[in-house]
Amino acid sequence: MEKIVYLVWKPADISDVDFRDQLTGETAKQILASGAHKLSVLCPDETTEALAPASITQVDSPYCGMVSAWVDLADDRAPIERAIARVTEKVAGYLVVESVPTVNTTHTAPEGERTPGTTLLTCLTPLPDMTISAFFKHWFEVQRRVATETQCTYLYIRNVVVQKLTADAPDYVGIVEEGFPTPAVTDPMLWYNANGSEEKMKENLGKMMESVQAFLDLSKIESRPTSEYIIKG
Repeated sequence: MEKIVYLVWKPADISDVDFRDQLTGETAKQILASGAHKLSVLCPDETTEALAPASITQVDSPYCGMVSAWVDLADDRAPIERAIARVTEKVAGYLVVESVPTVNTTHTAPEGERTPGTTLLTCLTPLPDMTISAFFKHWFEVQRRVATETQCTYLYIRNVVVQKLTADAPDYVGIVEEGFPTPAVTDPMLWYNANGSEEKMKENLGKMMESVQAFLDLSKIESRPTSEYIIKG
C-alpha cells in the first residue's frame, strides 16, 4: 500500500467551515469510491482561526491543509486528484513513506469527526549545505528525541517525500503531522511541558531551537495549525 498526500489551498471565496465540509463530505466520498483504503483530512475550521499566530510562512499564498490517502497503486491516482482539484484553488501532491514515532492514543474521535486537539502541519527543507543522509539521521534520531523530551506532543507522523506527484509542487523533503492539545498551540508554557516554570520553558525551547537549526532551512519552513478528521482509519 502507498500513501499519497496533497497539500491544499482554499479558494478565497469560501469559508473555512464550508471548505472543511467539502473536503470531509463529497470529496471524501469520491476519494473512497476511487479505491482509497484509508483517508484523513487536515484543514481549517471554526477552531483554527484563533490559532493563526502559530502559523509560520515565507510565502504570499500558503497551503492551509492536507489530504492523505492510502492506495494500492499511486499510479492510479487521477480520480483522487480530480476530486480534490474540484474544490481547491491549488494542490501539491507527493508520494511519501510514513512512519509514526508517536501514536495518538489519547486524543481520539469516531471516524469522520474532528480529532480533539490541533495538528501542526509542517513542511521541511534541509539546510542547503547538508547531505540528505545527514538530514535524515538528525531528523530521525536527534529531533525525535528532543521533540519527545521537550514538547507535549500526543501524535508525531513523519512523511518522507519519495516523489513529487504534481509538476509545481514545492521541493519539500519531509512533511510532519504533529498533534498538540489546542491550548498549547499558543501557550509556550504548555507546549514545552514547563509546568509553570519559566526556566524550564526557556530550557526546552533552547533545546528545540538548537535541534531545528542544526538540520532545517528555517527560511523555507512552512507550518500551519489544522484540524484533523480521520475519515477512514
